[in-house]
Amino acid sequence: MLSIIVDYIQNTEGSQNIIPGQEQLGGGNNKRASLVVSPSSLSLNWQNEAEKFAKELKTLVIRGSLAERKRYIKEIDSYDLVITSYDLLKRDIELYEEKGYQFRYIIADEAQYLKNSNTQNAKAIKKIKADTRYALTGTPIENSLSELWSIFDFIMPGYLFSYRTFKAMYETPIVKQEDEKAMAKLRMLIEPFVLRRNKKEVLTELPDKTITVLNNEMGEEQKSIYLNYLAQAKQELAQEIEINGYEKSQMQILAALTRLRQICCHPGLFIEDYQEGSSKLDQCMEIIEEATNGGHKILLFSGYTSMFEIMEKELKQLNIPYFKLTGSTKVEERIELVNEFNENPDIKVFLISLKAGGTGLNLTGADMVIHYDPWWNLSTENQATDRAYRIGQKNNVQVYKLITKNSIEEKIYELQQRKAELVDNMLSTKTSFISKMTKEEIMNLFA
Repeated sequence: MLSIIVDYIQNTEGSQNIIPGQEQLGGGNNKRASLVVSPSSLSLNWQNEAEKFAKELKTLVIRGSLAERKRYIKEIDSYDLVITSYDLLKRDIELYEEKGYQFRYIIADEAQYLKNSNTQNAKAIKKIKADTRYALTGTPIENSLSELWSIFDFIMPGYLFSYRTFKAMYETPIVKQEDEKAMAKLRMLIEPFVLRRNKKEVLTELPDKTITVLNNEMGEEQKSIYLNYLAQAKQELAQEIEINGYEKSQMQILAALTRLRQICCHPGLFIEDYQEGSSKLDQCMEIIEEATNGGHKILLFSGYTSMFEIMEKELKQLNIPYFKLTGSTKVEERIELVNEFNENPDIKVFLISLKAGGTGLNLTGADMVIHYDPWWNLSTENQATDRAYRIGQKNNVQVYKLITKNSIEEKIYELQQRKAELVDNMLSTKTSFISKMTKEEIMNLFA
């Protein structure tokens, strides 16, 4: 997708309006800058990729202190491609408005950051003036159809009506009633404006990807802890819901679900001095040891950064070199780690927080991906897998999903598969998501 954007910025004559009904603004000044807005962790990635694929483009990353950003914003007219983050844009929006900039293109990268139309991120980016707007995302729908509406409200305000109308005409009938006519009508509305990047179509020689679900069974001590906590949680939540109602018990429900998931990963995540181990960790380390001995490089994703502390001890005992990336990893360090991992054959394993490293990284040096614990949104897992399975990958990619039998993890996996069908039907893509779960679905997790 970056190559497409760069091609437009380099070669488009004048201002082009590719969205029917969008007002043509700005005339034919072919020297005006284009603006990319991305998560802060990806700003330098955009600049590096632009320098790699289009060295003639003059790029500017707006970052640093307020005084530095003010100076950069004043210099925008001297650049072809300007890059900033959602967080900084919402702080600096008045500076852009004061200057009255009219960009050729504005590109919202990882546009799921706009999924809530009431956030400052969404409000700020919609104030930026541009001839044409693009939204780049692998997950146009993560939790509800309102997110799709919010993205379209950025690129084509009013096209999908007001949110109240959209909800009445499409979201409620589709999600609650599984109305196929409403689904078909909405799909017809959005399809002309959705450019799907199907890897098999974009790059026919992309190697194969194999996904394998590996089950593990808890040992006696781990299983005893799980069942005892499950029984306790069911009793406490029943009382909580009876007293306060389901809606006001959401935090307690989430906390209980989190504890059950943690026990599946390793009870030591919250039980001090726990010594009995974890069947899943044992399984994971067996895979890693065998794979690294066979010359493979591995991306290991988990939703729990605290799990990495336990894994690191195991990797050190096995003398397996590794890198780690979490939300606390600085932007500059992220790029250094990615580059060295791809180039250094001695670094075999990359521990990556699912939320911090699930997007924006090019890690084609790996040919194996392990999802240590299932996440609620299957689309989030798919995006993480695509850090390795992307253009530039020369080897077949093996993906392992570790699922603990007779546990909440099995139920999460089953829920992923059921909910995936809705977006497959909606967008006719491989993107999938978990919709907002009903009370029945939530409570079934404790069954």
